[in-house]
Amino acid sequence: MPSPLVTTDWLQDNLDNEHLVLIDASMANVVGKEPIVYDRPMLIPGSFRIDLEGALCDTGASQAHAFPTEEQFTAEARRLGIGPESLVVLYDDQGIYSAPRAWWILRAMGLKQVFVLDGGLPQWLAEGRDTVSASVAVAAKHGSVVGKLDHTLVRDSAYVFQHLEDEQVTVIDARSQARFLAQAPEPRPGVRGGHIPNSLNLPFTEVLEGHRFKPASQLASTLPTSLPPFSPATGTNWCFPVVPASPPASSYWRPSWPGILSCRCTTVPGPTGAAVSHCRWRSGHHLATRGIGSS
Repeated sequence: MPSPLVTTDWLQDNLDNEHLVLIDASMANVVGKEPIVYDRPMLIPGSFRIDLEGALCDTGASQAHAFPTEEQFTAEARRLGIGPESLVVLYDDQGIYSAPRAWWILRAMGLKQVFVLDGGLPQWLAEGRDTVSASVAVAAKHGSVVGKLDHTLVRDSAYVFQHLEDEQVTVIDARSQARFLAQAPEPRPGVRGGHIPNSLNLPFTEVLEGHRFKPASQLASTLPTSLPPFSPATGTNWCFPVVPASPPASSYWRPSWPGILSCRCTTVPGPTGAAVSHCRWRSGHHLATRGIGSS
């Protein structure tokens, strides 16, 4: 499949596919949007669950919510029964929220057949499709995948700091405009307001239409006018602009997430050769309160 997205129709038709590994990647805490609240557990039939803030976080790192180690990823992927023939489909209970983060982790660790359900659980429910109340506890067969982090898909804060004036690298902040301009408080205590100098603002909600991504034909008009041409790409918040694109992004983020606590960066190759990077910043560096594309 050329797209990293699959539809609810495709998933319905493939629920019995022996190679399908269906994963609920929902998060308990939702920031940056009004959360959808459920009165009881609901999952798509055959779903496993993953803990993005536990099993797929390096809890030994100095920053919160750090990218998982290869060993952590391998253990979790094998628990889920993931092997070389697996078709992994990820979704979350907010529509499009945390599934892109899981998508990028799996891609960065070497998996190729990884997809996000466009619209997630809310779209599935809106179409009257069946749900269950419990996840699959144990895979029928232990997985064999071995995680190998592709370091070209990860950039740290030092890299971003060194390229702030580089015209070939554009930093995009996917938070709301109010947070970007330090006009609204950060949802986490102790996190400063503002944004990385020279960064652009593309709130993740702007690439969505209801619970789903906007059609590719509409995404071009959503992007900041000063952004170099590129094929719209995603992950949480900052991953959003990367997932809809067919071409893979060439770098991503490390080691934390929402809030200006650490760098996260996605560099997407464009047709002109320019690189487009989606980043967040580590505390300790200067933060601007005005920036390019912040009108």
